[in-house]
Amino acid sequence: MEVTASLKGYRVSPQKARLVADQIRGKAVEDALNILGLSQKRVAAPISKLVRSAVANAEDKNDTHEAGIEIDNLVVRKITVDEAASLWRIRPRAQGRANWIQKRASHITVVLAER
Repeated sequence: MEVTASLKGYRVSPQKARLVADQIRGKAVEDALNILGLSQKRVAAPISKLVRSAVANAEDKNDTHEAGIEIDNLVVRKITVDEAASLWRIRPRAQGRANWIQKRASHITVVLAER
């Protein structure tokens, strides 16, 4: 049985988010939350919240559908970081020129499954 949680349009570049996502892929939920709690990266806090949301989804699925999911045996089976729509901004430069600035965003999806 699998449970998912997703975060859409979070304002961090996918490259930076993947650095944190790679650290917790395949780990037990408790270990993943410990790793995220000790991480210095800014994106670690929303990913930690997302993992907790997936655990809450598993508990809700147990309550409503009697799925029989063992919460203690959940593992981060899959975590994907995809590129979302970018914001384009203009930065003024010398002599009337302008540079385009691209502010990237990410879609993050976590899939938990039993061991």
